[in-house]
Amino acid sequence: MSPVLSAEGEKINWVNYKTGVKFIRFTMQSINSTATITIELSNADIVTQQQQFNRLVQFKNQFIQECGNDWRWQKMTTDKHDKIVSSISTSIENVSILNKSEWPKIISFFKPHLISLDKFWSNYKFALQQ
Repeated sequence: MSPVLSAEGEKINWVNYKTGVKFIRFTMQSINSTATITIELSNADIVTQQQQFNRLVQFKNQFIQECGNDWRWQKMTTDKHDKIVSSISTSIENVSILNKSEWPKIISFFKPHLISLDKFWSNYKFALQQ
């Protein structure tokens, strides 16, 4: 994805995407037989985390229009380290990064989702910046 520019026309590190908002990050994972893209809100100040998530919910229609309707919105859940996080994620099942023949399917999942997420983020991140 290196040659693909951001929605703002800039060179971007897609793997280590900089959201510009503290405690909000985009992650890509391919674990076991699932590939997942997540917007993770991890502010330890629970009130701030809730406010950020609620602001994203205010733009849910625009998010769905840009990124699709296949995302799960989870407010105030616990991650694998028992930390309270909120997230918006989408995934595909039955793919393995270890199986080279499945790489095109994984890339075909990650690439359009990241591009649409970047486009949404460039238009709405202002609402989360404090």
